[in-house]
Amino acid sequence: MPRSSKRGTPTSVRVESITRFGIWLLVGDREFFLDFEEFPYFRDQPIGAVQQVELLHQDHLYWPVLDIDLELDNLDNPQKYPLKSKALAAAIDR
Repeated sequence: MPRSSKRGTPTSVRVESITRFGIWLLVGDREFFLDFEEFPYFRDQPIGAVQQVELLHQDHLYWPVLDIDLELDNLDNPQKYPLKSKALAAAIDR
């Protein structure tokens, strides 16, 4: 029986929960927390738009309604991505 992906490779993504602190994502069998302090561009978005997330190429998260892209490597290895978005700088300046 053919498999749709390599073993251990995520095949799905869904938003598990949205709290006042951030978003819990389930990607395959892995859970991630996107803290609004680190990912401020999600903070004031409609719930429906945040829930519409797609997994592309097994390693790329995309929110089409919000036009937001995140690589899973960014969530696995945040130290490799020290640059912050302009939205974060604006949130800090508030």
